[in-house]
Amino acid sequence: MAQHQIITEDQLTNRTRPDFSKHANQAATAPAYFSVWDIHAYYGESYIVQGVSFNVHEGEILALLGRNGAGKTSTLRAIARLDNPSLTHGEVWLDHKPLHQMKSYEASSNGIQLVPEDRRISPGLTVDGNIQLAQIAPPIGWSLDRIYELFPRLGERRKQEGVTLSGGEQQMLAVARALARDIKVLLLDEPYEGLAPVIVDEIEKTLNIIKEQGITTVIVEQNAIRALMLADRAVILDTGTVVFDGTAQEVLDNEELRAEYLAI
Repeated sequence: MAQHQIITEDQLTNRTRPDFSKHANQAATAPAYFSVWDIHAYYGESYIVQGVSFNVHEGEILALLGRNGAGKTSTLRAIARLDNPSLTHGEVWLDHKPLHQMKSYEASSNGIQLVPEDRRISPGLTVDGNIQLAQIAPPIGWSLDRIYELFPRLGERRKQEGVTLSGGEQQMLAVARALARDIKVLLLDEPYEGLAPVIVDEIEKTLNIIKEQGITTVIVEQNAIRALMLADRAVILDTGTVVFDGTAQEVLDNEELRAEYLAI
């Protein structure tokens, strides 16, 4: 990745704070539930996330899109307050709580749940065990019965070791673990990766059900068309900065925008 000179605090404080109520952010109907303001993050000295800002309302699905290397996964990790990349500036607010001042475990306890691309299924544990592991410490979210009602296929395999599930079933299990916590915002990193279209259909149905429960979702996905068809709104990143923030339908309707930033 390209090396960049680390910007100074004086340079950052001279930035104009975005007005999230403005039309351009497509978030004018109500105060934002989840706000990311001017976040900057580094892997070592590599400047990856370069002033990303966006808003999401409660219960919305936001597609966070861009070409490979645009900073999508790094943005999710910075929001979830993981150690890498290091968040050096900016604010992340969820339901009036400052996540940017928290460690990752504190952000998780306050409702942020990240499902990484590799899913992180715990070896040696059954489906039941993986979900129960997520509930060791409060706050606890959905019950096992409720989770298995949403994912009947997991219920049928609840005594099977999690790592022996199919790719689609492991993705369902990863989402189930997130729901086992008291979740407010679900961050999904490449949930469709390597899955057959019929399994993607199942996952999308699940995400719509989750949306109906009032849970907010931010999805990073290389299958941009499928993500846009699912999402309410879209943010496109290019080299760590926001180049588009609007409705998902606007992106679907704008061939030139898709060709330039998504190569589709």
